[in-house]
Amino acid sequence: MNAPHSPRPPETPHATPVEGPPRRSLLRRLVPWLLVLLALGGAGAGLWLYEAPRQAPRVGRGVGGAPVPVAVAPAQRQDVPIMLDALGTVQAYNTITVRAQVDGQLIEIGFQEGQEVKQGDLLARIDPRAYQAALDQAIAKKAQDEALLANARLDLERYAQLARTQGVSRQQQDTQRAQVAQYEAQVVADQAAIDAARTQLSYTTIRSPIDGRVGLRLVDQGNLVRAGDATGIVTVAQLRPIAVVFTLPQQSLPQVRRAMEQGQVLVEATVPGTEGTVQGRLLTIDNQVDQATGTIRLKAAFPNRDSRLWPGAFVTVRLQVETVQDATTVPLVAVQRGPDGPHAFVLRDDGTVAQRPLELGPVTETLAVVRQGLAPGDRVVTSGALRLRDGAHVAVADNASPAPGDAPPPRRRRQAADARP
Repeated sequence: MNAPHSPRPPETPHATPVEGPPRRSLLRRLVPWLLVLLALGGAGAGLWLYEAPRQAPRVGRGVGGAPVPVAVAPAQRQDVPIMLDALGTVQAYNTITVRAQVDGQLIEIGFQEGQEVKQGDLLARIDPRAYQAALDQAIAKKAQDEALLANARLDLERYAQLARTQGVSRQQQDTQRAQVAQYEAQVVADQAAIDAARTQLSYTTIRSPIDGRVGLRLVDQGNLVRAGDATGIVTVAQLRPIAVVFTLPQQSLPQVRRAMEQGQVLVEATVPGTEGTVQGRLLTIDNQVDQATGTIRLKAAFPNRDSRLWPGAFVTVRLQVETVQDATTVPLVAVQRGPDGPHAFVLRDDGTVAQRPLELGPVTETLAVVRQGLAPGDRVVTSGALRLRDGAHVAVADNASPAPGDAPPPRRRRQAADARP
């Protein structure tokens, strides 16, 4: 007997899988968002790296770190001379170009080039024969006119005697008196001609008009020289005393004028290549300001006994215009500049520094006059100040060299140093 046939379960058709988005398409959609998130994260990290060093305490700069090595110097009370510096040119006190005043042949040179001469020393001689002849002629003419004058005076005496006895008319006597006056005038004119001829003759001997030093000879012996020659025979320069002409900005004019009103103004000149300075005095100020440069010219005189100053040389000039009496001073390197103006770091007793604002007065090459902000005896930082801030701990070194932080490094390098533990 056959077993009953069990029903077979109905066959289900093969399910067709539903096609979703491909994986590549999904990645393509996610990649841009991932890049955006990475960019935002990088920007945030960079901002944090930039701001964190600025907000965090600076390790090793006096706040929670090692003390900063610094050098200090005390504020002092002293008199401070105020000097003005300038560049000047040396000029001869007097410069004479010796020229011929008459025409003639140069027959003698009486100097050596570069020689020191005195006033009245012989420099040159021009052929005097023509001028001597002119003088002799003028003397002879005067002698002739004097003889005529003597005869006319005798005739006048005779006419005067005859006029008493009416031997001559009064008109003849007056005519003879006029003749005498005419000859007297002629004699005076002859004397003037003699003086002129003698003067011309004296011009043939050329002498030094001043004490000084002669330069190079401009005309050789034997040449014909004329009174109108512009070149001249030689130049004579007065070197003792000697002058220095220099310029200052027009803003310095009030200081210089006040100094001159108070008395003699001292001037120092330094010659390049030599040691020490030369002392002199200010002579005068020019009568106008140069509008092209905005400067004023000044002239100083120096004794120049050792001939250190030479005409045409450039020198450095220092002019003392004022002296600040009993002023509080600090070394100029102790003065720092900031957004709020000048300040200095003052050392406290507990080894920290305080930032003090300063009101400055005149400033020299090495010192600064402090009107307000410091008292004599306050110790100010002269080296390592760029690594400090108010309240920083410091270590005072006797001979501390400038700390590396005194020269401001580039921005990125400074940020990296701040972030370094």
